[in-house]
Amino acid sequence: MGMNASSTTAIFSAIVEAPFGAIGVRTEPGVLRELVYLPRSFNEKAPTDVIAEQAVRQVEQYFDDPDFRFDLPLADVGTDFQRRVWKTISAIARGDVLTYGQIAKQIRSAPRAVGQACGANWYPLIIPCHRVTASGGLGGFSNHDDEAGFHVGVKRWLLAHEGAKGYL
Repeated sequence: MGMNASSTTAIFSAIVEAPFGAIGVRTEPGVLRELVYLPRSFNEKAPTDVIAEQAVRQVEQYFDDPDFRFDLPLADVGTDFQRRVWKTISAIARGDVLTYGQIAKQIRSAPRAVGQACGANWYPLIIPCHRVTASGGLGGFSNHDDEAGFHVGVKRWLLAHEGAKGYL
């Protein structure tokens, strides 16, 4: 049984409108736990705590300025390998794109493992996995590989917002 917008709203500490839909913000005491790309069926939700308030403000600043740098306390998540991948991805400059294979070479791993770590990213936008593509095209996004679907549309929007060439 799928979850609908109204039944899942409660799990978010805030929901902020985005040009491609919305972003759900989940917090735990003192830290950001997760950002989630949401379709337009989700209505905005006012922040329920200080961290959610900061996250909403910073997400909005990013939408105004693709050079904005996030500064939020993040929950300690992921395996050592995932954190290595995420650190490498976080170093990709705005407007640049690397392939899963290029990241894999940098950290001496396999492209598929890099793709899986991207899909496991709890902090999209903050850890910019949208800047990593397949060698022959956009590739999947957020553990979805629906070439014409919602998540790939989000990836296209983010790359265009950041000035990456050839991804519209």
